[in-house]
Parts: sequence; structure tokens; C-alpha cells
Amino acid sequence: MSKFFTSSTKWALGSWSLFIAENLVLSENRTRIIQEIGDDNYHYVYGLCSTAAVGSIAYGYQYKIKNKGPMLWKAGQAVPASGKLMSFLCLGLGMGLMSQSAPKLQIPLEYISGSTNDSAPKKNVEKIEQKVDEAVVPSSKWKVRCPFDFTDSKSKSLDGGSDLHGLDRVTRHPGLWSFGLTGMGLSYLTPSVPTRVWLFMPVLVALIGGEHTDSRHRRNMGGTLLKEMDEKTSNFPFLAMISGKQENGNVAASFGKLFDEIKGLNGLIALGLAASIVARKGAASGGRISKLRAATR
Repeated sequence: MSKFFTSSTKWALGSWSLFIAENLVLSENRTRIIQEIGDDNYHYVYGLCSTAAVGSIAYGYQYKIKNKGPMLWKAGQAVPASGKLMSFLCLGLGMGLMSQSAPKLQIPLEYISGSTNDSAPKKNVEKIEQKVDEAVVPSSKWKVRCPFDFTDSKSKSLDGGSDLHGLDRVTRHPGLWSFGLTGMGLSYLTPSVPTRVWLFMPVLVALIGGEHTDSRHRRNMGGTLLKEMDEKTSNFPFLAMISGKQENGNVAASFGKLFDEIKGLNGLIALGLAASIVARKGAASGGRISKLRAATR
């Protein structure tokens, strides 16, 4: 195990750990720090520390981590089938969560079938029935519409008695988890242990950062978390659904409602992108590299 804990692996763990720790310490002590130095100075300090932490993450990846050994398999070889499967599952879920935050996509052409005229006032029904020659003839046609449905209902908080909807059923922090799961999915496609660790770390950001955010919001620090929302949702994806916290403990009904509420076309596009990434990055590249080297000789 020690052979994997190299300097590059330490950089992967350390840079992301610094980012997590910096956010935890500053946000947890937000009120105390603001009392000491003021709100504006707090945000200056927070921004400076966050920038430095992100800078260490970027620097470490580019100069200390990217494609460094040890390797789980030889560079250029195809990704093992198990790695491709795990990559697709994580990428599909992560990109799927991301897609649900965007406006609902829809086919820009809609076929409208004809129907009888039901728009006439009731007081004129008898007159219309008497004038058969003036009756509206049903017609069908194609209608062009916007490819984005901006009227689609968004995820709602349990505020004022409103119901759970869409992503709220899955997790309280879809942005964090889409980021974390996408990185996790990409990690299965690389043989480099330090690179894999670096790509995996955003999952810990989502897990630890999400829990800490919920903890602060329960105490009304930087936000609020209503008791009803807290009881029926979770930070970890699907945990509240599987544990029966929604729909009176009916897990099947909870997933059924989620299926009805998700933006289907958005999700299909996300799955297609995930599959294309796995197919492209998971294939062997040794043959292509050899051909390129031969062509340059």
C-alpha cells in the first residue's frame, strides 16, 4: 500500500484537504470573525484563502499529479471493463444531476391534432349547433416552439406547505454532488493513482461540505434549513428516498414521482455524453500512438 502513497499522491490529498479545511474553519467561525474584523474584511480573507487553496489544487495537478505514477495499468491500454462500468454509472449520475438544473429541453416541433371548437361561450352553443355550415372543421398541423421550456416547474423547498419536486428528492446539494460524481466518474478512466485520487476528492468536498452547510443552516448561520425539509431530504444522493422519508415511507412511490418530475430529454443527453466520454477515454490508445510515431519518422 505504501508504494501508492507517493509525493504526487500526497499533493492530490493535501491540496484538496486544504480547500476543505479552509472552508470549514472560515465558515464555521464566520460570526466570530465578522465581529472581530467586520463583514467586508471577512469576505476579503475568505476570498484570499479560497483563491490560494484553489491555486494549490490547480498547481498540484499540472506540475505534481497529472499522469504521474504509480500506474494501475500501462498507459495506452484500454480501461478495464469494471472501470468503464463504474465510470459510466458515476458520470451518468453526476451529469444527470447537472442536466436537471438547466432549463427543460424539448423537441422544437410539436404536432397538434385538430379538435372541435370548445372555446365558444356556453350561451352560444345552441346557435352554433343550428348553423352546421359554420361549424369549425378539425385540422392538424405542426407547430414550431422554443427548444427550452422555461415554464417547467423547478425544484421547490418545503416552504409554506409546498411539495418536494425533482432534485430536492435526490439531494439538498445537487451542485456539489454533480461536481463530485463527475470527477469520480473520470477517475475510473485513468491508470495514474495520484490523478485518480485528485479526481476522487471532490466527492469528499460534496460529502463534508454538504453536511457542514446543513449543520450551519440548522443553526441559522448563513442560511436556513426548515425542519420539514431536513426530515424529508438528505445530503447524500437518494438516501432520503431509499430510507423511506418521503411519500409516507413508500419508496416505490417516491421514485415514481421522481421519474415523472425529471427532465427526460436533458437526462438522455447527459447519459449520451457520459457514454461518449467512457467510449473515447476508455479505449486503448497505444495503437494510435504507435502510428503517430511511425508517421513522424
